[in-house]
Amino acid sequence: QVQLVESGGGLVQPGGSLRLSCVASGSDLPGYSLGWFRQAPGKEREGLACLSHTDGKRFYEDSVKDRFTISRGAARNTVYLQIDSLKPEDTAVYYCAAGFCGSVAPRSYEYDYWGQGTEVTVSA
Repeated sequence: QVQLVESGGGLVQPGGSLRLSCVASGSDLPGYSLGWFRQAPGKEREGLACLSHTDGKRFYEDSVKDRFTISRGAARNTVYLQIDSLKPEDTAVYYCAAGFCGSVAPRSYEYDYWGQGTEVTVSA
């Protein structure tokens, strides 16, 4: 089992920045990589970035790689998603998940555990 708790969402003006946090726990955690996804209203869940637990490599969805940065905290069970130059289209619920991180952006079906999400709204 893996438990995930996201935080850091909120209302931000266009052009601003946010850092989302995810704290993971559970006995199965050492075998999982962590990734970030988002789901905007009326849209499918989208994989954004993941960080491999085996070699520390990071993979991003192409459309966000210039503005989003995934990183690990000093405590290895914490992962962050830094989002810069926020746009209204970034408005979504952002989820942290535990699963597989390989050579491409994370894919929902490869993730077994999910947090409850943190809401990000980008608006003037």
